[in-house]
Amino acid sequence: MPKQLDLTGILDIVRQRGASARSLTAIVGPPGAGKSTLADALVARLNDEAPDSAAVLPMDGYHFDDRILVPRGLRPRKGAPETFDVAGFYHMLQRLKLNEEPEIAVPVFDRDLEIACAGARLIPRSVRHLVVEGNYLLLDRPGWSRLPSLFDTTIMIAVPEAVLRRRLVERWQGYQLPPEEVAAKVEANDLPNGRLVISASVPAEFVFAF
Repeated sequence: MPKQLDLTGILDIVRQRGASARSLTAIVGPPGAGKSTLADALVARLNDEAPDSAAVLPMDGYHFDDRILVPRGLRPRKGAPETFDVAGFYHMLQRLKLNEEPEIAVPVFDRDLEIACAGARLIPRSVRHLVVEGNYLLLDRPGWSRLPSLFDTTIMIAVPEAVLRRRLVERWQGYQLPPEEVAAKVEANDLPNGRLVISASVPAEFVFAF
């Protein structure tokens, strides 16, 4: 059974594993679990201790563009596993793990525009602690199942579904969407994706609960 850690415990593990070479830490969880919150907190603490030693890589930068999703009939399911360029993401993780270049440009997803922006962030060689966050980093499905071997540390965030639902509704309401569209996004897409993360991911090494 995975060991439960708080932020201090995670810091200790990540700090140790990235002491001499770049390590990749996967932070996994359903939509609304708080992955980016934990990743940002972890990276901020590490950079306070050693500036420019840590960075975040969100998986969302590898969303397929709507110009691919619409013809495939996948636009309503944006955020599901089949709406990501998992092969491109896998090869980028390999490149980042090798850390052989002065800096590597990675894409960043703009949630307001619902589009991934290529080359929007640079990860320099000085980064020893690369924190990767996303829903499907441990998913046991073709394409995705290659990812876990690249991570030195894996952490699953545990959140009750009722809390996820509340957070997701609040997230979409923040975009001034009508109630019926908010309900459709949460009940027909976000929560089913979250249940898949929970049911079909290989076990993480550690569990974190806010």
